[in-house]
Amino acid sequence: MSNTDILSNWENLVKKQLKTEDIYPVLEKQNLEGIEVKPFYTEVQKPLVNLPRVEESTHLVARYHESLEEEVFAFMLDQNVENLDQKTIFVNNKDLAGHISPKEEDQYFSLIDVFNEKEGSIDDQLVKELLSKDFRRNICVDISLHQNAGAAIYQQLAIALAKAKELAEVYGAEILNKLIFRIAVGGSYFFEMAKLRAFKIIFNQLSKEYGLDEVPYIFAETSLRNKAVSDNENNLIRSTLELASAMIGGADAVFSNNYLVDRSTDNSEEISFKQQIVLAYESIINVFEDASNGSYYVEDITRQFAEKAWALFVEIEEAGGYLELLKQGVIQKKIYDHAIEEQQWIEGGKIKLIGVNLYPKLDVKKSITDLYSEKEIKAVRWAEMFE
Repeated sequence: MSNTDILSNWENLVKKQLKTEDIYPVLEKQNLEGIEVKPFYTEVQKPLVNLPRVEESTHLVARYHESLEEEVFAFMLDQNVENLDQKTIFVNNKDLAGHISPKEEDQYFSLIDVFNEKEGSIDDQLVKELLSKDFRRNICVDISLHQNAGAAIYQQLAIALAKAKELAEVYGAEILNKLIFRIAVGGSYFFEMAKLRAFKIIFNQLSKEYGLDEVPYIFAETSLRNKAVSDNENNLIRSTLELASAMIGGADAVFSNNYLVDRSTDNSEEISFKQQIVLAYESIINVFEDASNGSYYVEDITRQFAEKAWALFVEIEEAGGYLELLKQGVIQKKIYDHAIEEQQWIEGGKIKLIGVNLYPKLDVKKSITDLYSEKEIKAVRWAEMFE
């Protein structure tokens, strides 16, 4: 049976179920990314490609607590801890990074971003200090802030690439295999899978322009943007789906931010980490290199995100680069415009947030202008306008 016959059979079935001849307006779902999503797929434009990752299986990262030392293999550290032998360590504190001298058998990664987003500059001394360390990955390119500030997916990817290009131009192309990309994963399940996959494509393309063939190291963490202070149980469900999306999308490491927005307890930290454990050990999705490979839908939106992000990256470069556009306020304005539109969709119910704008417990208490500034990239949760 041909693809045309398969599509025709599907259309006839749906017409019968929906009791209408004009089914596509009913089935279409809008999105703010400008991505075309079809209700049914029989093929993709390009052959399916397996997208590799750096790590053999995804690191499950916990914030350090002494009670977890026996069962956890990868920790995020904000302060120094002695004798963490045979562990993978993600250093999350600039001062701590400066004092660490790893042994040969240690596996240390830096989560320290060297960009000053407010001034539009790179901390050159910090870069040189971090590059002198014997870390597996020395420099973090952090775009989790941009996701939490309301940047579109294609904007996040273009910014990550533009920041990497800034570093390569100053410190040489060899820095590309010393980078770790810190990316926040939101609640749009398949779009977020495609986001990580698309970034692998465009980063590899950038590296080829320098005569290299690099795979990006992706540290994925759960988003804060869709979490609500009064919805702890819903937050837990949201972050579990985000972790699954990151693992399926091929992240090298995953971390679950605490699902309690305004506080942290030992119990909530343990539960946040056990989300990863259940997914990895019971679903085994952290083992597969590119688990969504072969899905026509994910492949198609991966291609679209890659093309849109690359086009914006080229636009940024032709206008002077990321740092120059930060100084001009252009990057801030692009994120602001998208964030405002996204927040308006929340306010109008076009994006659903259970307990906030669907089956709501809360009323609007803050306006959009109270929350956002077009001159600053800052994290804003959707639910803040209702809290």
